Amino acid sequence: MLVIGLTGGIGSGKTTVSDLFSALGVPIIDTDVIARQLVQPGQQALSDISAWFGNDVLNPDGSLNRSKLGDMTFTNSETRKKLEAILHPRIREQVTRQLQQLQSPYAIVVIPLLIETGDQSYIDRILVVDCEQKNQIKRVQLRDHRSQQQTENILQAQASREQRLSAADDIVENNADQSTLIQKVEDLHHKYLALAGSDKV
Repeated sequence: MLVIGLTGGIGSGKTTVSDLFSALGVPIIDTDVIARQLVQPGQQALSDISAWFGNDVLNPDGSLNRSKLGDMTFTNSETRKKLEAILHPRIREQVTRQLQQLQSPYAIVVIPLLIETGDQSYIDRILVVDCEQKNQIKRVQLRDHRSQQQTENILQAQASREQRLSAADDIVENNADQSTLIQKVEDLHHKYLALAGSDKV
């Protein structure tokens, strides 16, 4: 099975693009969804996070305060690496298990930090969702209600636009209207089916 790693900077439109592929019947594995499941109350990963970062990263009900943890890790590379060491091996294990259960010409794994982690061993092609930085900042501020500084901190912690584009096998530009984006996704869908030696999902 052909495995496509879908990535892009925050606010680039990864979820929008993955939803369009999903509408075409393509299996989607989203590592952000897996990460959220791993840090639910009662999970070992959450215990490891609170043991390392302190109970300040927990809400009163024992759930993870993602915003507080995010502020700590986006501004400090050492704390970010520690968080990644806790989560990434577990995420990869889940992704591998889910891929093994699929029967499809190709699947898409959404990995926001694919370029940053360098863990591409099970990925056949890298698809980058790209857009201008001003659009990223605008989308993040609208979606997450973050300040300009918070948004810029996140962007600085991620791979640069140039790094992602240089690693890409395929690129979807997400600066135009929805109909243009839909057509680009459909074109890639047919390309991936051809690469997988199939004419349908």
